Amino acid sequence: MGEENMRKRKGETNRERDEQSIQSKESKTMNLQKEVGLISGICVIVGTVIGSGIFISPKSVLANVGAVGPCLVIWAACGILSTLGALCYAELGTMITKSGGEYPYLMEAFGPIPGYLFSWTSLLVIKPSSFAIICLSFAEYTSAPFYPGCDPPVVVIKCLAAAAIVIITTVNSLSVKLGSYVQNFFTAAKMIIVIIIIVSGFVLLAQGKTENFKNSFNDAKISAGSISLAFYNGLWAYDGWNQLNYITEELKNPYRNLPLSIIIGIPLVSVCYVLINISYFTIMTSTELLQSQAVAVTFGDRVLYPASWIVPLFVAFSTIGAANGTCFTAGRLVYVAGREGHMLKVLSYINIKRFTPAPAIIFYGAIAIIYIIPGDINTLINYFSFAVWIFYGLTVFALIVMRFTRKELRRPIKIPIVIPILVTIVSILLVLAPIISEPEWAYLYCVLFMLGGLIFYVLFIHFKFTWAQKISNLFQDLVSSQSV
Repeated sequence: MGEENMRKRKGETNRERDEQSIQSKESKTMNLQKEVGLISGICVIVGTVIGSGIFISPKSVLANVGAVGPCLVIWAACGILSTLGALCYAELGTMITKSGGEYPYLMEAFGPIPGYLFSWTSLLVIKPSSFAIICLSFAEYTSAPFYPGCDPPVVVIKCLAAAAIVIITTVNSLSVKLGSYVQNFFTAAKMIIVIIIIVSGFVLLAQGKTENFKNSFNDAKISAGSISLAFYNGLWAYDGWNQLNYITEELKNPYRNLPLSIIIGIPLVSVCYVLINISYFTIMTSTELLQSQAVAVTFGDRVLYPASWIVPLFVAFSTIGAANGTCFTAGRLVYVAGREGHMLKVLSYINIKRFTPAPAIIFYGAIAIIYIIPGDINTLINYFSFAVWIFYGLTVFALIVMRFTRKELRRPIKIPIVIPILVTIVSILLVLAPIISEPEWAYLYCVLFMLGGLIFYVLFIHFKFTWAQKISNLFQDLVSSQSV
């Protein structure tokens, strides 16, 4: 019996050793599969940030500052601000490793109410308005070739935008794989059109097309309000810089490669944006650019004829790809909010056949369509930027606060305190200047939407009223049966 027990123990020990060896190998394999180097990190940044904005914003930036010189300066300044903001987020992301973007940072610094208000504003203002802007951009570029010499009818643009929202939400509701395949194809198309425009611009400059850059600061209209609105439109094209800390867990040597990816990647995007604008001005005067319904289409008509059809086609691919990516991520945000009890429970349901948060995606698409009905691109960009920079500024201010209130937290990346102070000051100016100098109803509506979140917080989070969840449970059987 003693020998048998010894053999059993020996066999169990060997099995445990083998299992540990296998687990160790599997762990190493999984780590290798998840590692992203510096070059891959830069590519992720460039691919995420470059989207539909560069094809829509140049006209609005120029309209607000009035001249070529200040326009190019604004584009470069937006790149600098985005880089500084991303560095602040890099410190936050390595200091507080929870997922959820700004939500955990605001929770750690200020408590649950600011965190909830960010979640509420993202769900009902920031994400749906962003989706609506991108789909309206797609509609403008798709319809422009069919109405040469005049603007497409507003009803055509809005119907096309609504159709794009319906198609994208349907694709993302049906299949995760289909949505990712669509995203990969459109990302490649986006980079192709950017390269075509930049190379064409270099050729035109080499041919001596520089007359539009002479006296480039003449007729500039500079005021706090106009600069802020120009920044709103320029920063819309850079939107996505705040998502960079999400790759921290997948980066090889993140404490080195994350800040390097930011320092290299966002300035690279800035160079691309400035070069694209220079390309536009080689062939168009300021007046012609402002009169163009779709700037890239006008550029293509003048430079690439008879192959000018390439530009609206690839810009449409780029914008629809950006919209698809926005829908994919924001649908998950709605789903998580429903699961955490911050929205109706029905939004946390998953289709058990397709493994997609279909109710959340449909809800998100419906809100975006509501924004399209009364809004135009410029108004929605101002609305979006006003809301998002309130929370960008508050999040960066949270970094300053936690330098004094949470000194015990480990900070693998620690940037000079002057950077978050500067970003916070600029954020305050971006939020206040348009309200003071050029007030619009959109800003009031945005504030009301945000403050409306306090009512829901008090009723359903603080006092835990459950009647809304009980109403949503009435739809549970219906949704469940459809999912099956």
